[in-house]
Amino acid sequence: MNKTIITSIFLALGATAAFAQDTEKKNEPIFTTIKEIPITSVKNQARSGTCWNYSTLSFFEAEILKKSGKTFDLCEMFVCNKNYMDRAVNKVRMHGDAQFSQGGSAYDVLYVLKNYGICPEDAMPLPGTMYGDTLNNFNEFFSVMEPYVDAVAKSEAKTISPTWKNGFQGILDAYLGKCPETFKYEGKEYTPKSFAASLGLDWNDYVSITSYTHHPFYEEFPVEVQDNWRMPGSWNLPMEEMARVIENAVMEGYTVAWGGDVSEQGFTRNGLAILYDVENPEGLEGSDMARWLKLTASEKRSKVSELGFSAKELTPSQEQRQKEFDNWELTDDHGMLIYGIAKDQNGRKYYMVKNSWGETGAYKGTWYMSENFIVAKAMDFMVNKNAIPKDIAKKIGLK
Repeated sequence: MNKTIITSIFLALGATAAFAQDTEKKNEPIFTTIKEIPITSVKNQARSGTCWNYSTLSFFEAEILKKSGKTFDLCEMFVCNKNYMDRAVNKVRMHGDAQFSQGGSAYDVLYVLKNYGICPEDAMPLPGTMYGDTLNNFNEFFSVMEPYVDAVAKSEAKTISPTWKNGFQGILDAYLGKCPETFKYEGKEYTPKSFAASLGLDWNDYVSITSYTHHPFYEEFPVEVQDNWRMPGSWNLPMEEMARVIENAVMEGYTVAWGGDVSEQGFTRNGLAILYDVENPEGLEGSDMARWLKLTASEKRSKVSELGFSAKELTPSQEQRQKEFDNWELTDDHGMLIYGIAKDQNGRKYYMVKNSWGETGAYKGTWYMSENFIVAKAMDFMVNKNAIPKDIAKKIGLK
């Protein structure tokens, strides 16, 4: 084979490789940060249903950082220990007609902070270490706890002894570690309550926001999902105003503890979430559209994935949010922390969101979630009331 032919082959291969790289780059968003709020490090909830806990403690850590400039690593297992006992008591009190599960809400964390306090991460055993693991693994833990609680809650006895709580507390302590009565932090001795008080936050500053039409706007109601078992109220705003609260909070330097639906095909495992329009994708005309309509749901998802961040998005609406909530499409899946705003090269707006799956994905634990996705798929969220625009705060009577 002569040198001219060899050179031609290499040139052709190089051109093919360059074309492939260009194609990949066209599918890859390039983000420009508009606003980024300082936050604490990314954690890993591992094999536990504790996103509600990790995301909300991250929220309070960011609140402390904003107010004092101090960085804290607050203990998730302290919150779990206290919250699971309360949730078990609730199920027993309801004679079994209540859910007991790993999940929870942002309010559960706030409740624990207000009523039990908190400790730093190193005041309790690190997650997983009580049962020889390096991270959380709640599989065995809950396979022991759930039947225990059921046995008490569904007992046919006329009266039950409070002794069951001792046994249940033993299970919690065996898997999570005992909550300390006192501990030292930076040379000073604290109780969990005095430590929480030392953080400098006013627990009355925090409110929950949502947006549905089955309750009046500008009033509070408990969002009807099972993990909202303490039944705290969320302020009900029109969708556009709910969206304004999120944007205003971030632009004013406040993070948002967002809870919502990530079981959507637009939420990828690689750090991106877009409200894809799977039924009417952009760029399909004539015979292409005819072929598109014949594809299965799985094939449509694959094609949309090929379009990447350039795929057409749906525009959220109040009516669609309500429809999806009522028909179980909009579900309470995951809690995350919104801490910034960015735009891609097409001008699409995203929120920068801290996850609790370790430094995974293309952005090392951060997800770029489009504004449309955040608004459409929010179940509810916690925010500092001082981050709410004044005109909206006035409508709901917040000072």
